[in-house]
This record gives sequence, structure tokens and C-alpha cells, in this order.
Amino acid sequence: MVSAVFHNPQGKAAELEPAQRHGHGAMHSIAAGPVISLATDQDSLKNGVHRLGTPPSDQRWPDRSVFWLHILPPFLGLGLLGLVWEMVSLGTGASIPSPKDTFLQALQIFSDPFYSKGPNDQGVGWNVLSSLQRVAMGFGLAAAVGIPVGFLIGRFTFLSRMLNPLISLMRPVSPLAWLPIGLLVFKGANPAAIWTIFICSIWPMIINTAVGVQRVPQDYMNVARVLNLSEWKIVTKILFPAVLPYMLTGVRLAVGTAWLVIVAAEMLTGGIGIGFWVWDEWNNLNVKNIIIAIFVIGIVGLLLEFALIKLATAFTFEDVKN
Repeated sequence: MVSAVFHNPQGKAAELEPAQRHGHGAMHSIAAGPVISLATDQDSLKNGVHRLGTPPSDQRWPDRSVFWLHILPPFLGLGLLGLVWEMVSLGTGASIPSPKDTFLQALQIFSDPFYSKGPNDQGVGWNVLSSLQRVAMGFGLAAAVGIPVGFLIGRFTFLSRMLNPLISLMRPVSPLAWLPIGLLVFKGANPAAIWTIFICSIWPMIINTAVGVQRVPQDYMNVARVLNLSEWKIVTKILFPAVLPYMLTGVRLAVGTAWLVIVAAEMLTGGIGIGFWVWDEWNNLNVKNIIIAIFVIGIVGLLLEFALIKLATAFTFEDVKN
């Protein structure tokens, strides 16, 4: 069924009456000059809805589940932390400072985080950067050694059987147990801290890389054998793309462990660093700064974790949904 709609010279549109569609009025209107356009009932209904100002059917109210599931819970968790903190502060008297007093102290500290008044009196910014520098050096050395070793262990069964007992023996040892060995060998606090980061970061990267190599489908290796590919091409063209998600998981675990260990190592070795800053504030009985340092350590660790998760997500290949 079709309906006729004419447009008058003034640009206004009106639907013809049924009598005008089939009678003399229709012929008169045509002769007078209006342009007649035919439209289906669906188009006429659409235009009528548009003229009445009715919103399209695909417009809905905002999804309130986003607020209840993603926005509200973190604020409730932080509020619960503040409430428990305030109760502990009231229960212990002046031993534990209140959230308000700690926040005011934090504003004073972060107003000038990069001041320097000597080797043992520097701002929190310099201490964090010094700790990150040690973590980067130790972690970089661990990646340079651990990832190739992981490829070799996963690729060759003989090396796997030879090195697995050593890894199983060394991995459970506390990282701080290696600190005296570093002080004895390197004769310095800074190299000893880097050595501790190295020894605690290398195991996750070796294990995850080796597991990733071992889980490469055997069909891929059979094709490489048929094509007579060199070992370098097998590593770069087949193993590396398949092992990359496992390797990045090991990197993420290693960075988290390294950031935990450096704080404890710096408490024992001294010098500039966030761990030394915590221990120095404890010697000065400045509990406010210790609590602030705890939050700083947590925030920096969270940022490192978030950055590595984004990096791992970028290199994780998933099926694209249509």
C-alpha cells in the first residue's frame, strides 16, 4: 500500500486526503503545480514519528550497572580503609596518626619532593627515582640472562633436565639471603642491592619463558623441520611470537618481586632510596612519613603493574569478534 504526499511551493508537506487521491481534486492539484512524491507506509510512519519528535527506539537510559559495579566499589573500599584507620588511630592514641594529620603531612612533603640537603636528607622524589634506577638495572640484567636461558631450557631437553634441579633449589631461597653474598663479592651497598634484584627477578622470566617454548604446538616444529629452517629462524619466526605472552607474564611477575625486594634491601644497605627513607624516618620516630612512604610504594608498584599489563595486552593476540 502506498500513500501520496505532495509538496507545495512554500516547502511544506501535507498528506492528500483519500478523496483527493482518486478524485478530481487530485487532478486539479497536479495541474496547479505541486510535486507529488510516493512513499511507502514505512517511510510515512518514519516521517510522522520524526515530525512528532518521538525519540528513536535505540535511545535508552544510561546503564546504571557501570556506577554500581565499577565506580562505587572502589570508593567504598577507600572509605572503609579510612574508617578502620581512624578507629585504629583513636584506639592507639598518638601512636598511629589519623588520616587527616597524615594527609596534611603529605601535602607538605609533596610540595617540594625533589629538595636536596645532603646525601642523607633528600626529598621523597629523589628516593623513589633512586630505587627505580636500581630496579631497572637489576631487572635489565635479569632479562638479558633469564629470557635466553628460558628459550634454551624450553628448546633442548638435555639442558632442561640439567638445569631444572638447580632452578628448583635456588628459586625458593629468600632474595634477602643473597644480599650478604652481594656485599661480600661487590664490596658496596649499591651493587649488592642490584645483585639482589637480579637474583630475585631472573627465576620468573626463566620459568615462564621455558614453559612458553614447551607449549608451542609440535606441528609448528614439524613444519620448520620440513622446510629445513635454521635455528635462528625457528626462534625468531616461530618460537618468539608464540612465547611472547608467556614471556611478558614472567616480566610482570619479576618487576613486582623486584619492587618488593628493593625496599627491604635498601633498609639494610642504606644510601638513597625509598627503603632507606622508611628506615630513616623510623629512626626519627616520624610515623606520618612512614605511612606516606607505604602509600608511595604501593602507588608506584600499582603503576608498574598497570603499565606491564597494558604491554602484555597489546601483544596478546585474540580472535576478533564480528
